[in-house]
Amino acid sequence: MIEKNEKIILEAATFRRLIDHLQKNTDLQNIDLMNLAGFCRNCLSKWMVEEAGKKNINLDYEEVRNEIYGMNYSEWKKKYQKPID
Repeated sequence: MIEKNEKIILEAATFRRLIDHLQKNTDLQNIDLMNLAGFCRNCLSKWMVEEAGKKNINLDYEEVRNEIYGMNYSEWKKKYQKPID
């Protein structure tokens, strides 16, 4: 059986790996992620802010979103977001 602390460490590492994957695979559009998986980069940002709030930790949504995207959100949109047909 895995210890609680080890599980938390593994979950955090898995989350970091997911974020790294999304940052490297900019061809994965948020709309496609939403349609296929039911969440996108913005959802991850919102979830982190919401979970922080439950622990009485104040996080700024824009700052968290920039961390998830690996750059300023408006910059990411200009560079990678494809127009919706």
